[in-house]
Amino acid sequence: MPQKLVVSLSWLWQRESKVRHRLAESRIRTLDKSGIYSDGDGLFFRVRKGGSKQFVFIYRRGEVRTEIGLGGYGQGTAPVSLALARRKAEEIRGQLARGEDPRPGKTAKPTFKEVMESTIAVKHADFRNAKHKAQWRMTLDKYAAPLHDKTVADIGVDDVVTTLEPIWQRIPETADRLRMRIEAVLDHAKARGLREGDNPAAWKGNLKHLLPARQKLSRGHHAALGYKDIPATIARLRGANGVSALAVEFVTLTVARSGEARFAAWPEVDFKEKLWTVPPERMKAGKEHRVPLTERAIEILQIMKQRATSDLIFGGEVDGRPISDVAMTKALRRASGDDSTLHGLRSTFRDWCGDMTAHPHDIVETALAHAIENKTEAAYRRGDALDKRRALMSDWAAYCESAA
Repeated sequence: MPQKLVVSLSWLWQRESKVRHRLAESRIRTLDKSGIYSDGDGLFFRVRKGGSKQFVFIYRRGEVRTEIGLGGYGQGTAPVSLALARRKAEEIRGQLARGEDPRPGKTAKPTFKEVMESTIAVKHADFRNAKHKAQWRMTLDKYAAPLHDKTVADIGVDDVVTTLEPIWQRIPETADRLRMRIEAVLDHAKARGLREGDNPAAWKGNLKHLLPARQKLSRGHHAALGYKDIPATIARLRGANGVSALAVEFVTLTVARSGEARFAAWPEVDFKEKLWTVPPERMKAGKEHRVPLTERAIEILQIMKQRATSDLIFGGEVDGRPISDVAMTKALRRASGDDSTLHGLRSTFRDWCGDMTAHPHDIVETALAHAIENKTEAAYRRGDALDKRRALMSDWAAYCESAA
């Protein structure tokens, strides 16, 4: 088909397919000018140069345009009327809504792989983290391969167990994530009417009785500095006084994720209110997070303000770019003398809160910008407990400085 005609058909489909029943039997009977005429919502009537007439259904999935012939009008041994064409078009719309492939010769029942692609497309729209998107794709592509060609409606508990068993004990964290992602795909299928009954990938009351308890990860997943070593480490960071050392100390005092601090900008800081407001686009949960600033955190910002050459608070060696994770990690390890990670500092803070303070668990979790898992509790907590968190961070800062 000529490119010009394809483009015009695409434009015509997008412009006219939103209104149904645009055509009338009396009109199409007398149409003799070649062209394509829309009845709405994907149903079209084509008149060819030779005079033949045909109903077609046209739809798009991403960049792929598909055309399905519905039969000739007023010709052949089985002519299709406008009313019949509309019924056929409605059947196709139903198949598309259920995730089925309406093309002749294609299976009417979608496979796990097909529904998996639809689920990933929906999930990716919600994800802000590119790494998280890649992990979803990788785990389902690689480890859920035994399910790919199975009809999604027919997948049972045995299929899921067989898929999980090879990695359940060998790479337990990945295995559990895979289980949850398989569960999400099957939930997606059920919501679209593609399968019925309980989810065979559900854990409680189901796989919990069929798979052995997973081996838990050790703390080494994100090497964390023991909180008893924090005061000495902070003292060494202050002795360095470089940008990377100051950035690490700031991350420690605010328990922020490294990316939140590395890309911090001066307009986010309110010196008068002693507050740093991290915008939603830089937060893992996608929600604005207010961080109370202690006296030492303010002092670090004032030092960086005197050195500032851009809006970035912790600028790197290249103008307009932030300090790197690598530089900060090196500064931390020089000061700690071990293989501690920046993310591990958040675990250090949490351990200190649990072992050494009486600060409530939900205040600690809010300070870490974690969502409250208890839905009832989350519904009642509308604010961010800023004053209570300010007291918590003040106690943490005092502990960090206790070596002095």
